[in-house]
Amino acid sequence: MSTATLRREGTALVFSGALDRAAAQALWPSAQRALDGARRLDVSAVSALDSAGLALLVALAARLRAAGSGPVTVEGAASGLAELCAAYRLTPALDYQPA
Repeated sequence: MSTATLRREGTALVFSGALDRAAAQALWPSAQRALDGARRLDVSAVSALDSAGLALLVALAARLRAAGSGPVTVEGAASGLAELCAAYRLTPALDYQPA
């Protein structure tokens, strides 16, 4: 798997590489610092995603909603994102949808 990176572009947090457990742990501190004013999570360049990577994205989306930065959008179709969202009953904006 490739090394994951995170950068800020305007109102987007842009992720690339494989978002796995190791990447989620490594990126968490910088992701928290980059949240102010963000509204979008761009996963277009994410090559692989596991449940820990999804948990990182869900936590960031929840923090953005709690901060009142408006609707959170997820851009791109990271490999595995749709399947994991379906398994965990998450909306396209990474919010939980009850059964």
